[in-house]
Amino acid sequence: MLTIDAEKCIGCGVCESQCAFGAITVEAGVAKVNDKCTLCGSCVENCEPGALSIAKAEQAAAVDLAAYAGVWVYAESRHGSLAPVGLELLGIGRQIADQKGVSLSAVLLGHDLGGQAETLIAHGADTVYLADAPELAHFTDDAYANILEDLIREHKPEIVLAGATAIGRSFIPKVATAVGAGLTADCTDLAVGEDGNLLQTRPAFGGNIMATIVCPDTRPQMATVRPLVMKALPKDTTRSGKIVSLDPKALRLDSRVEVISSVLADQDRVNLSEATIVVAGGRGLGDAKGFALLQELADLLGGAVAASRAAVDAGWIDYPHQVGQTGKTVAPKIYICCGISGAIQHLVGMRSSDTIIAINKDPNAPIFDIATYGIVGDLFEVLPKLIDSVRAQQA
Repeated sequence: MLTIDAEKCIGCGVCESQCAFGAITVEAGVAKVNDKCTLCGSCVENCEPGALSIAKAEQAAAVDLAAYAGVWVYAESRHGSLAPVGLELLGIGRQIADQKGVSLSAVLLGHDLGGQAETLIAHGADTVYLADAPELAHFTDDAYANILEDLIREHKPEIVLAGATAIGRSFIPKVATAVGAGLTADCTDLAVGEDGNLLQTRPAFGGNIMATIVCPDTRPQMATVRPLVMKALPKDTTRSGKIVSLDPKALRLDSRVEVISSVLADQDRVNLSEATIVVAGGRGLGDAKGFALLQELADLLGGAVAASRAAVDAGWIDYPHQVGQTGKTVAPKIYICCGISGAIQHLVGMRSSDTIIAINKDPNAPIFDIATYGIVGDLFEVLPKLIDSVRAQQA
């Protein structure tokens, strides 16, 4: 908090004139502070008499690290089915839990969840905390965050993972703040360090470097992870586990937000992150018109259109189509890249594809180094022939 020493204050008004937030006024020759103060410190730096100071909050009590154990995964359920990222996180969660010799749990929130808890056990969970209530049919930050916060405080997991989806990005930071935990967002890799701490790796500085972050002094260690960067374990229906059904009456279900309706995207539009076939374009397309050709091929194949950062930065296509370190990560069965040179920033987002087909007129383009099949040629000559061939096969 900002402290004002009335004996040192000379009422010069410098602090009042320089405060960008209007948080300080001079009354009766003495500076006064109001609730607009953001503790930016500019007034302290410019106070020549030294009448202003910012008192640091008392350091929080040290966390008993030994009291926390276990790996947890928030298993996201959307529109009656599990989001794939939850199963992917169970895959890496199982690996981490086995390495640390602890249990792996999943948290499942929603309504009419059917056999989703059993599916989570079949994919690696030892325990599933299940909250099934009508009030949870639609996602709200308040209710979902309240439940997860209460569970963390009661059971004290050492690690909590969630998908870096619209839902995960929305309420997981609120949970981390509530429990006083460190959180690393948008991770692309997870590992356990020699000291047992979770190593959380994510792109930084626009994707130019990969930063590995550690939270050694707070618990739980929390991270949101990009979809499709981890591999789900094969479903094993012989696995056994425990389902802990939570009492809805005991849950904090109140929310300040009322969901009027939930509108799904047009069914003919394929989600890029979940598409089995992706047709991507880069700088080699020349302009936005080239994406019409890619869309035509994608429609024939039942796939989705993606782009490199260069194409998005040029304004040829919207950002939601961007694949790479600063975009989405995809892992389709077939990835067709047209006019993409193969910069490392793009490769990170698609190199897990089962089959990569590269079309580029530069025979030395780096993309050919990872391509399953490469076509050296002008994409405006190759793609029309490919489209005609697909049409003929379908006919």
